[in-house]
Amino acid sequence: MIKSNETLTFKRGLTLKNRFMMSPMTTKMSFFDGTVTNDEVNYYALRSGEIGAVITGAANVQDNGKGWDGELSVADDKFIPGLAKLAAGIKKNGTKAILQIFHAGRMTDSGVLHGTQPVSASAIAAERDNAETPRAMENSEITELIENFKKATKRAIEAGFDGVELHGANTYIIQQFFSPHSNRRTDQWGGNLDKRYKFINDLVDGVTKVVDESGVKNFIVGYRLSPEEYENPGISIEDTMFLVDKLADKPLDYLHLSENDYKRVSVSDSYKNKTILEYVHDRINGRMPLIGVGGVTTKEDSEAILNSGELIAVGGQMLLDPHFVGKILSGHDDSVRHTLSLFDTDELMISNGALAFLEQKMPEKIIK
Repeated sequence: MIKSNETLTFKRGLTLKNRFMMSPMTTKMSFFDGTVTNDEVNYYALRSGEIGAVITGAANVQDNGKGWDGELSVADDKFIPGLAKLAAGIKKNGTKAILQIFHAGRMTDSGVLHGTQPVSASAIAAERDNAETPRAMENSEITELIENFKKATKRAIEAGFDGVELHGANTYIIQQFFSPHSNRRTDQWGGNLDKRYKFINDLVDGVTKVVDESGVKNFIVGYRLSPEEYENPGISIEDTMFLVDKLADKPLDYLHLSENDYKRVSVSDSYKNKTILEYVHDRINGRMPLIGVGGVTTKEDSEAILNSGELIAVGGQMLLDPHFVGKILSGHDDSVRHTLSLFDTDELMISNGALAFLEQKMPEKIIK
């Protein structure tokens, strides 16, 4: 069995000193225009040093991809100095820094975009309260979006990050192109499963080509995905198995499930015998590492994920205890902090998005 303190070397040469990664979480700590703040650097730096890698919260690759106020941006060269400061803050004592890049698509609104209508694969509103109907993207806008993901990757390299993660999860635009709910197109970008995969195919090929032709050493590319949608029609676990099979043959360095519970079982009657994590791991079949995530709060949780994955992503527990990984690896798991007093938010540098994350995902951990 894999041990959590074992190193892992990705196909592009980057080595993690242990199997733990901090999962991407919204902080809402950037300036109004997406520039990195000192508070943001300090927040990430506090949680670095012991853990193998930190994946940042989502950074938009173009202006109309902004999902919320206080969000990171990598949409222009002007953001590189701040991003470089963020990468340096994370990269202490061998921790690796990975920038998650995304576009919100229809999961934003005209208020956040200062009057601009959101865009998506098709003009179909999300099934959520007060969702705005997006404008369907023109063909030229789709190809431009892929180019902007490629430019964002170049900026991440220049800023000193060790990798990028393509945020193909949580119903944002990459997932919107794959979903039969949000993608009702009848052109080359939509229709059957293969056509709904085209955007992802071209995006992954474009970004990995940028990295491989840049000359940068030990810079990785990962991909995060959500396994199921509850809309009808929506992404099924069968669709996800198709996607995983395709991505596992791509020049990616890892796949990363987005789940709130690593023990989650599919809603499909055909996939009830094992967890989703186990099914996805079996489908990858050793072609690349898989990151498991969701509800990791103990050493036992960490070990359980390594039975069906190669890497462990820790979210809310890293907010509650920035030294969680160090305590687990040193055998002091009995001293892990599992609750948060609102009096401790300053000490833990928790505010805005991070506090909202805890209130939504782990409300029982907050002592008021």
